[in-house]
Amino acid sequence: MNTWALQDAKSKFSQLIEQALDKGPQIVTKRGKNTAVVISFDDFCHLSKRQGSLVDFFQNSPLAKCDLDIKRSQDFEREIEL
Repeated sequence: MNTWALQDAKSKFSQLIEQALDKGPQIVTKRGKNTAVVISFDDFCHLSKRQGSLVDFFQNSPLAKCDLDIKRSQDFEREIEL
């Protein structure tokens, strides 16, 4: 990945975008620290695409077969003053 200082990224924004399209993600630094990444819209869509449902996530979890006690507490509700 190419790295751009913030000032360079601002002054050469069109070039930064072209590099993101042609060569992949571009890192932008501020005061020497990695601060942002510029990626193409296609890369963004690929990364943010849903990878299945929440049910699939829990069913495929390594904890799916653990014997967890998830019963609801039978304690009385709390009294609150309104």
